[in-house]
Amino acid sequence: MPPAGLGNGAALRVRERARGAGPGVGEARVSETDSFIDEVTEEVRRDKLFAVFRKYGWIGVVGVLALVGGASWNEWQKAKARGEAERFGDAMTAALSSDDAAARVAALDAISADGAGDAGARRAILGFAAADEALRGGDRASALGRLEALAADTALDDIYRQMARLKAVTLAGSAMEPAARDAALAELAAPGAPFRVLALEQQAIALMEGGKTEEALAAARAILEEPDATPGLRRRVQQMIVVLGGDPDAA
Repeated sequence: MPPAGLGNGAALRVRERARGAGPGVGEARVSETDSFIDEVTEEVRRDKLFAVFRKYGWIGVVGVLALVGGASWNEWQKAKARGEAERFGDAMTAALSSDDAAARVAALDAISADGAGDAGARRAILGFAAADEALRGGDRASALGRLEALAADTALDDIYRQMARLKAVTLAGSAMEPAARDAALAELAAPGAPFRVLALEQQAIALMEGGKTEEALAAARAILEEPDATPGLRRRVQQMIVVLGGDPDAA
């Protein structure tokens, strides 16, 4: 029976070394005996290591397979998303190739936004494109309805909804009920809102249309102080100031 702590293989190797050590161990053989003990200890360690590997080695194998499988899955998902983006782009290009606005709108409506990737973004893009094409075709009511539908779609990211709401308010213009228009623009022009400066421009336009010249001038000059105002927006506001009888250089 092997000594405690030794496997069968280690015990056999220990006995073989013990027989080779010869009878009688004197002081001259101390270092050799120490070496023999070290070898026995190493054999025990090796046997224990092999035993642990036989018992738990499958965990490492499973881990490697999981890593390889996860990497393959990610690559497949990326390839699928790329393919979906290409399909979507090709479908939109084909839809917009018609010379007839109504046909372009119908073709855009027929494109599916489902599939891998951001389906919500695709749905928003299709909605904005269809609204633009409807407006180009003279169907203002259809364009406005599509924008309002996007603004009310809670499944979309907030930035798409705010964009749709701003475009809807801009398209409706003075035909919109004044209180509702003011409330919508006040929300869109709140600090930190993504389209704040564009909403401020619409507020100035609403004041101008309402005959409130001084308030419109003050609103326009305030836009020029906004750090996010683009060069194009600044030019439009300066032109508005001139139309209102103000001096853009004094803004």
